[in-house]
Amino acid sequence: MKIKFLLSLAILSILFSCSRDSVSGTDSSSTTNYFPLALRNYWKYSVLTNAVTQTDSLYISNDTTINTKVYKKFKTRNSPIGFFSNSMNKNAARVDGNRILLTGSLAFNFGVALPINLSVSDYVIFNETASNNQDLGSVSGTINQTVQNYPLTIDYTLKSTNIESLATFSSNGRVYTDVKKIKTVLNAKITTSITVGGIPFPVVVSILDPQDVVTSYQYYSKTIGMVYTNTTINYRLNTLPAGVTLPLPSTGSQTQEEFLQSYDVSH
Repeated sequence: MKIKFLLSLAILSILFSCSRDSVSGTDSSSTTNYFPLALRNYWKYSVLTNAVTQTDSLYISNDTTINTKVYKKFKTRNSPIGFFSNSMNKNAARVDGNRILLTGSLAFNFGVALPINLSVSDYVIFNETASNNQDLGSVSGTINQTVQNYPLTIDYTLKSTNIESLATFSSNGRVYTDVKKIKTVLNAKITTSITVGGIPFPVVVSILDPQDVVTSYQYYSKTIGMVYTNTTINYRLNTLPAGVTLPLPSTGSQTQEEFLQSYDVSH
């Protein structure tokens, strides 16, 4: 999945709740239904970015089996714009008791020259019984890529947290009841090794100090699904040594909102 949000700085991320219908491979008879998972269910979102409004249509296309367990596969009608639809598109989710587990590939780009792909397997993105501020899932790793002959090392941590439960929540002129608020954060650090000042061996240079580059809040209403997402991207690259140039934007700051327009979870 490729996310095209903010000068091509995009990410992945995450999110859900689940199902009315039984799912093979579920480990408990108790299931969450904050994001009903059934074939042909769909959600249409109005996506506001930089005062420009666009539309995403997300739907459940088919069942898929991964390691003997059955998941619901998500797709979008067109290339997705919003963080939430980007995070779900072409990925698979399943119910495990009160939890939602995500499996697939998530991606974000610092410009087209540096696509970064993260793989997740049964990553916990939602837990109906989680307490306030309880961590749900976390994954860390290192990616090595070469950009314009510079070897880059990207260390990342993706983390989701249950923030709170809300009796009511208003969005886009509508009032939703029994809402769960989830937070997703991507923290990243980028370094490279270069030769400077005639030193006969490479030295490590920090390009991006550890930063929360993406912070996203998702709101899920019981029996409906995700009704509102607010995502912020902020980062600042360090000043590079003289003669070192990279095709990456030096700074980024943007907020995006996704509002539920219509949905059908009647299947």
